[in-house]
Order: sequence, then structure tokens, then C-alpha cells
Amino acid sequence: MNLTDRVVLLTGGKRIGQVVAHELASRGAHLALAYRGSRGEAEQSACDATKLGRRAAIFQADVSKAADCAALVSQTVETLGHLDVVINMASVYTSEPFDEMTEGSWDRNLGINLKSAFLCSHAAARAMRGNGGGRIINFADWLARSGRPNYSGFTAYYVAKAGVIALTEALALELAGSGVLVNAIAPGPILPPPDMAPEEVEQVAAATPVGRWGGEQEIVKAVLALIDTDFITGETIRVDGGRHLK
Repeated sequence: MNLTDRVVLLTGGKRIGQVVAHELASRGAHLALAYRGSRGEAEQSACDATKLGRRAAIFQADVSKAADCAALVSQTVETLGHLDVVINMASVYTSEPFDEMTEGSWDRNLGINLKSAFLCSHAAARAMRGNGGGRIINFADWLARSGRPNYSGFTAYYVAKAGVIALTEALALELAGSGVLVNAIAPGPILPPPDMAPEEVEQVAAATPVGRWGGEQEIVKAVLALIDTDFITGETIRVDGGRHLK
């Protein structure tokens, strides 16, 4: 799929999402940017896209709610004319000891990390079918893709991301006949969290076979490849520098 004048809906546009948005706009895509609380980042990405000669719109939405996802897709089509690509990047990543978990924290994790991908994809698929096809790209995690949790304190997160992989496979089968390809990206050490200690940053790099963190551009490359393909579907690609090999 050539990105020129395609419309891309992106959820979760902070940090790595902003870099992805910039690259998509630089290659000719118009952007619909969904945010819940990070309006500043969404506005910045929209402004950046406009400077590149693209159209851009921002929409506030809680993507864990069906009504918000349906409105998000309909507003995108109404504002930008159609919808070709959905990138479900919205995610939360917090540690919580198993004994301290509550129903609320479980629901929040699965709602944002898994349910949102289903809801946005469900709403978007209808619009894409009308265009003769499209692309849906979900975001999982290298640990879930490798089939091992590895770190304690992330029960709900791990379950949600494992669910994203299953959802990707199931949707790929459901939507292949209508020309909608569904894949996922499972990032490894891409960008250190802002609060990570320098020693830990170095430890993660040392534990990665290529010896470093990946950087945002590695995610951009994977996104572009999954938009460009006309044959890959139902796949979850690890972008982890070989971390799963250890």
C-alpha cells in the first residue's frame, strides 16, 4: 500500500507514536490522532503533519469504550474522507504485585491494552471494507510473543498483550476476504522509560544480543513494512534486537 493520500488513524501517540506519526506524514499520509489525556503531543504531531503538507485531525477518545471508538472512526471518515490504516498503539505499562491487584486495575489493563484494539478494529473494519481493504497494526510485546512472562508484577499486562496476539490472528482470518490485513508488532527494548536508572538502561542493552536499545526508527520500519505488504497477515513481528534468544 502506497501511503500517498492514505488516511491513518493512530491511537497512543506519545513518544514512539509521535515519531511514527511524523514518518507517516512525511511519506504522504493524512493523520487522525486519538488521545485521551495527551492533547499536547497530539497537537504537536498534527502541526508537524500540516507543515509537511498533509491534513491532520485530533480527537479525544477513551479507546476502552465502544462508543468512543465508533465515534473516532466516524469522525475520521467525516473529516478526512476515508480510512485506510489503523495503528493501535494505545497502551499502559505499570507494575503491580499480584496480591495487590484489584478488579479495577485488571479491567484498566485489559481495557486499554487489549479491548481497545478490538473495539477500534471492529469499528474501522466496516469503513475499510467500503474502500476495498486496509491495514490494521496492533501492538503486543516481545515477552508475550515469546510465550514467557519473565518479569513478576505484570500479570494483567502480559495477559493483555498475549490476547493482542490472539486477536491479531483471529481478525486476520475474519478480514482477509475483504482485503484487510491484520498484523502486530512486539517491541523489545526500544526506548528506555524516562524514570529508568542509567545502570538499568545499560543492563538492558547488555542483555540484548545486538548490544543496544533499538530506538524509535526500528518501530517505524516495522510499521511501514506491514503497511506496504500485500500478503502478510496474522503475523506478530518481534522488534527486540534478539532479546528473545536469551
